[in-house]
Amino acid sequence: MNFQRVFGTLPKTQASAPGRVNLLGEHTDYNDGFVLPTAIPQRTIVQIGFSSDDRHHFYSAEYDELINFSDDDTIPQKFVSYICGCIRLVEKEGYKIPPINLYITSNVPIGAGLSSSAALEIATLRGVRALLNLPLDDVRLAQIGQLAEIRYAGLNCGIMDQMASSLADTNTMLFIDTRSLEYRPVPFPAGTEILVIDSGESHNLAAGSGYNKRRAECEESVRILGVKALRDITDPKAVAVLPEPLRRRSRHVVTENNRVLEAVKSLPAERFGELMNASHASQRDDYEVSTPAVDALAAILQSIPGVFGARLTGGGFGGACVALVKSDKGGVIASEAIDRYQRAGYTGRVLVPEVKLNS
Repeated sequence: MNFQRVFGTLPKTQASAPGRVNLLGEHTDYNDGFVLPTAIPQRTIVQIGFSSDDRHHFYSAEYDELINFSDDDTIPQKFVSYICGCIRLVEKEGYKIPPINLYITSNVPIGAGLSSSAALEIATLRGVRALLNLPLDDVRLAQIGQLAEIRYAGLNCGIMDQMASSLADTNTMLFIDTRSLEYRPVPFPAGTEILVIDSGESHNLAAGSGYNKRRAECEESVRILGVKALRDITDPKAVAVLPEPLRRRSRHVVTENNRVLEAVKSLPAERFGELMNASHASQRDDYEVSTPAVDALAAILQSIPGVFGARLTGGGFGGACVALVKSDKGGVIASEAIDRYQRAGYTGRVLVPEVKLNS
């Protein structure tokens, strides 16, 4: 199938956006904190044109599903919830969106913690911006995408995923202050590349998951501590007054922010890796968003020579691990990790086998 076969006409324009992997700064973005993601090579591509009737038509090649949608319809909780959310929020900015045809293809893994939803949101918004020549910059697109996910997909997320999909590239990390939305590229440690392996345990962070519960726990901690956000606390000892599990949840956020701020200081690979390992332990023990399969994969990666550090990446409750490894060793390390992981009784897959960053 292609756009012309589905809609009977050619697209007017197309746009794309990448998935992302987060090196450090997990569950800090909805606490006004600091994050350090990078883009991955996999992208979501949308082709877009004008509808010949008064309805929107959205086709997903991955799901082989065509959904027709009018402005008066209730938004279904499928992939179209992200698209419709973006369209409605752009209209709330004061821009009229005529009925459109949208054809979606993507190789961003779904359920692996690599922001497939943000890639869909940003690709859609870029396509609409190009089609209608809208004066919306990349940061504003990220803000609209985040709001679409919160209001229309039910995930009370921060803004890291959308900022990374809108602004990051695969050659550098992107340091983001999620309070001010200031950002800047940061080089990877010299002589390194990244490796991303899916644990095989899919995560679903939509409404009803532990993700929203963790955010609520952070908000309760903030209320008790009397601060605007956990970002405003820098000493982990300051959260000792909180009851459990709020103490551990807050300690993760405070120490994770500190790890990001240290990591952007042009650290050697060895120290950067130590911060990644500490981040995984904090997610496992304090934030409790890891799983036995993810813990097993992280431990295997951390034990392989040539791996500086490895951790769960993404919202947790399944998903992928990211590792910082020696340049040109990604393929060999990936093969060993997958072999050992399978012998432990799990099934994983390499998602980013060898992204050359620095040498």
